[in-house]
Amino acid sequence: MTAEHIWLAVGFLGQGFFSARFLVQWLYSERMKRSVIPVAFWYFSLLGGATLLAYAIWRLDPVFILGQGAGLLIYGRNLYFVLRERAGAAEGR
Repeated sequence: MTAEHIWLAVGFLGQGFFSARFLVQWLYSERMKRSVIPVAFWYFSLLGGATLLAYAIWRLDPVFILGQGAGLLIYGRNLYFVLRERAGAAEGR
């Protein structure tokens, strides 16, 4: 297997993680009978975004690098808010 094949697999893996977040959100919302974004959505966003960023860096694609890099900041910030809220609830705040 060549390096190009490995990186192609990394790109598809990242796209799989990124796509899974929508499946998780859809199924969770269907179960709750309202629009909900579960914490797994943000984890899949980070996994997919980081993997796709690595692939974009390998491809030397500045548009893809900028898009995934910016997305990672947003996903990380949202996950921080969720975890901070849960920690505050656990402490009774």
